[in-house]
Formats: sequence, C-alpha cells, structure tokens
Amino acid sequence: MTKTPVALTLNAGSSSLKFALYDISGTPVELASGLVDSIGSTPRLKADFGAAAPSLKRDLTAAEARDHVSALNTALSELRQKFPNAKASVVGHRVVHGGPVYAEPVEITAEVLEELRRFSPFAPIHQPHNLAGVEAAMAAFPDALQVACFDTAFHRSHPKVNDVFALPREYYDKGVRRYGFHGLSYDYISGELKRLAPLVHDGRVIVAHLGNGASMCGMIGGHSIASTMGFTALDGLPMGTRTGQIDPGVIFYLVQQEGMSIDEVRQLFYSKSGLLGLSGLSNDMRTLEAAGTVEANEAIDYFVFRIRRELGGLAAALGGLDALVFCGGIGENSRLIRERVCEGMGWIGLELDRERNARNDTLISTEMSRARILVVPTNEELVIARAGTRLLESAA
Repeated sequence: MTKTPVALTLNAGSSSLKFALYDISGTPVELASGLVDSIGSTPRLKADFGAAAPSLKRDLTAAEARDHVSALNTALSELRQKFPNAKASVVGHRVVHGGPVYAEPVEITAEVLEELRRFSPFAPIHQPHNLAGVEAAMAAFPDALQVACFDTAFHRSHPKVNDVFALPREYYDKGVRRYGFHGLSYDYISGELKRLAPLVHDGRVIVAHLGNGASMCGMIGGHSIASTMGFTALDGLPMGTRTGQIDPGVIFYLVQQEGMSIDEVRQLFYSKSGLLGLSGLSNDMRTLEAAGTVEANEAIDYFVFRIRRELGGLAAALGGLDALVFCGGIGENSRLIRERVCEGMGWIGLELDRERNARNDTLISTEMSRARILVVPTNEELVIARAGTRLLESAA
C-alpha cells in the first residue's frame, strides 16, 4: 500500500512539545495537532486527530514524558496508531534563534546543528529545548528531511538602526544586536493579510502577538521594520512570566545589593516576573481578568500600558499606521485587552467597534476608523509545514 507523505512539525518549549501532522501530497492540509505540556513534572497530552479519530486528553505517566525525547515518542505512538499509512517525509522544527547567520529555513545537517548550539546563550530558555527536539526527531526519523525554521529570520529585513545597540561596534560584529522573535507568527500574519486584505498588507501594519510570550512588530509591505523584542526574547512587552523591558541597572542592583547570582537573576526575569510577578497570582490572562483583585488589575493595567506605549513607538518608526492586527492567545481571545489597548487611540487613527469586538469579528474597527483593527488567528505550525515542503520539493 502506498503511504501518504506527511510533514511533522515540532515546537519544543522549556516544558512542552507542540506537534502537528500535515498531508503534503498537495497543498499542506492539517491532519492532527497536539500538545504535551508539563514535561518532567505532571505531564498531560492533548491531541486533535481531525476526522481520523476522537480528540484525546489524558494525563501521562512520568515515564511517558520524563523529557522531550520520551514526550516525542509518546506523541508519535498516538500518531502512528491513528495514521498508520502516513510516512514522515519531512520534519519541521521551530528553532527560536538563527543568530546573524540564518534568514531562511534550512536543512539541518550535523554542521548546522553545531552552529545552532552556539546560539544557545542568546536564547537560554528556548534554544536548548528546540535542539533537544531536533535530536529526538533525527533519531526517530533518520530518513526524513529535517528542517529548521527560525523565529528570528522574519526580522532580518530590519534596517541597521533597529538592530544595533549603542555599544562599541565590535559587539555588534560578535552578534550582540536586536534580533526580534515570534517571526513564524508574523510571517503567517503577513501572508494572511496579503490574501485577505492586500492593500492593508502593502501598507504600514503593527501586529500585536499577545500570549504567554508577547511582542509587537511593525511592518511595511509585509516586511519587518521594527520589533519590541531584542537580543533575547526577554525584551519589550511584559509577558506571562518574563519582565519585558527593564533598566539594565536593575541587574547590577540585584547582584550587588541583594546578593543574587546571575543565574538567580535570570530565573527571576524569565520565570517569576511579568503578569505572574505583578499579580502574585497567575500568568494566565483569563485568571487575572476573572480575579478582580487589586494586584491582578494592576498587572493588566501595566500590560495594556506597555502595549499602548510600544504601539506609539512602532507607528513612529513606520511613519504612520494603516492597520493594527491582534493575534496570539490573548490577542485572539481577550475582548477586554483589545478594548483597553484601543481606547482613546483616535489620535493614531484607531476607533474600535465594541460590538464587533464583543463578537470576535475579524474586522473590529468602525467604518469611520482611519486605520483598520483586525483579529487574525496565527498558525506557526502551517508556516513550518510549508517551509519544510518547499525544501523537500527543491531537494527532489
């Protein structure tokens, strides 16, 4: 029996593994998607198998997801049962950091893998786990094409003024520069705008990718001009557990006056701050919106304030604004955050239609708004599948 060629996409986080399966016998079509989260602690599997089988939600044993390798094997076991005639021709990986080297998806060879390891200090809570997923997939699918798709690649079109820090020039040459992240999401949104609203795509657009990780990107003609994240995925907006923008002098204070080690500061900034740190309650916006406590409300206030501040700055970098696009878990689902961000923004051309916003319409601006406001669900996995398919076809 002829097997169906499929693309497997993997997105390995610090304690999670997102996966999806695509039929690539023609234009990529999603067959299944899922998530293993809380790897190494209280792991749980959620998966949607489309028409092939009922969706699945179950707790996993420690042995099934003690690390990313075992979590991948558990996910693959489910996929192989549900899709016995599928053959993984290509495995596409989200790799957070491509450094100054990679601006396009690339086949992962031993040499490429070694170079990507060198970028781990640039993304310490992401890159090692991404590469662990790569190594696990190479062992599971030795005959498949392995492809890396980079979160930094979309932003390599930045003008230098948006890449450089005011440090001695040799540090830029060593790779200390603003990279920008969430590039796979922005790539998808750019493509969707070109399909849905080509005139908007060709103009000045700010995309707000708001989720547990959050950033914003200013585009002209679908190309990144400026972004809120910088050298690492720590900069810019406050996030679920990350600080976002912070005065570097705080680091000196914490080390010198509070006696913290650099590792303790890193843990504080990446894992104990953001919405969680400000609220003392949760990193989940749904929990904070429902809580109604002073601390939860202050966390929301700060999140909105920083988005609005970056919105103004990015509009200045673009020379104006033709559209604002919300995406990501918060951007796509929180009516409150979208309303709070757009409130009083008529000066920049934004006028929200509250009824459209309440309905979660795609277009949520009024007819009189000079700039459009849209909600466009993102799909990083499809970007990875498309890239893997292109490289597979070019290698044939």
